[in-house]
Amino acid sequence: MPNSQIRIYTQKEQGEEWLQRYRGCLPVFACVLGFTETGLIPGISAAGCTPEDRKYTACADAEFLYYGPEHKAQYPLPPLTAGASPVLISRAVFESLKIPVHLFNAGLPQPPAVPVIDLGGRTAQCLSGGAAMEITTVHHLFKQGLLWGERLAANNQHKYVILGECVVGGTTTALAILTGLGIDAAGKVNSSHPVCNHAQKWALVQTGLEKMRGSREQGAGGENFTLSSSSSSSSPVNPLQLVAAVGDPMQVVVAGMAIAASRSCGVMLAGGTQMLAVYALISAIAQAYALSWQPEEVVVGTTRWVAEDPTGATVDLALSLEKASLTQSGRTPPLLATHLSFADSRYPQLRAYEQGFVKEGMGAGAACIAAHLSQNWQQHQLLAAIEAQLERLNTAFH
Repeated sequence: MPNSQIRIYTQKEQGEEWLQRYRGCLPVFACVLGFTETGLIPGISAAGCTPEDRKYTACADAEFLYYGPEHKAQYPLPPLTAGASPVLISRAVFESLKIPVHLFNAGLPQPPAVPVIDLGGRTAQCLSGGAAMEITTVHHLFKQGLLWGERLAANNQHKYVILGECVVGGTTTALAILTGLGIDAAGKVNSSHPVCNHAQKWALVQTGLEKMRGSREQGAGGENFTLSSSSSSSSPVNPLQLVAAVGDPMQVVVAGMAIAASRSCGVMLAGGTQMLAVYALISAIAQAYALSWQPEEVVVGTTRWVAEDPTGATVDLALSLEKASLTQSGRTPPLLATHLSFADSRYPQLRAYEQGFVKEGMGAGAACIAAHLSQNWQQHQLLAAIEAQLERLNTAFH
């Protein structure tokens, strides 16, 4: 094992090769911000105490990532039931290593108070309605993803890009996409809660997929379309129509970025469940539209709290990707995780991660992997940098 700070859970050989290829390289970070009204359902997410708080989580995280703890935020970090925002982790690494950060607005309820690239998207409605977004919006966002993926890679030869996200309620839309693509994902996804709310997520997803089936059977929507499940042999689902029905605006942007960027550099999809859904989407879109991409350049990078979440089954979910007929040649991505631990932190908000709160977001796990890869940072360096961010935040306005 070349680096005890990084663990490879699936596709070990491909994962090792990827890590060797990009050791010593500094990445660029692109974070795609989006919103789904699914995130407003009471109890669906712990990323903000109330539904009202959760409307501003992505704006708050973006502002903190960009400006750091001393900046008087227009959107302060929302109060959490327990824990601290994972953006503290990302900010600690990107600030120390001077990693360039690009923020993209794929569809937020209000514009963030930071320089962002506006992709001209819209917020998604709750997936339970089976009509989350207009198909024209989805096509537009996918094209924007392809365009920006190419741009990010062009300025970044011989290096890699980290593609991160912030979508409150995004593990539920991820479950919907995975299920719609015929992947057995029920009970396997993660959440920001210490014990995943699987039943609540699954009920919403079932309702959304049923509504989508109903509207397709009435001939709505241009492309002929039937929902394929792992057991049926009906014609495959159109992946972009699936996103329009039950997805969120981030998913299709990151899928487009990854497809385009993988053609000329490495790609780390930063996250757990949500990025496994994006990976499945990449495979399905590439297959449906005959697009070329380089799967061996793409890995998923997350935290140990996601990879080893006892109330989810992230590794099993990653392995389930290869069992679905819709994901080209049935690929499982290498799933990597940082071994960062907060067990010895002097801050209770950080120790809460060890009880299963928060887990991941804003590219936190991938940021730590990047610190190990480029500077060989160890546990104590990461912990010190993250605690310093929290300390600065605590003293900034007191």
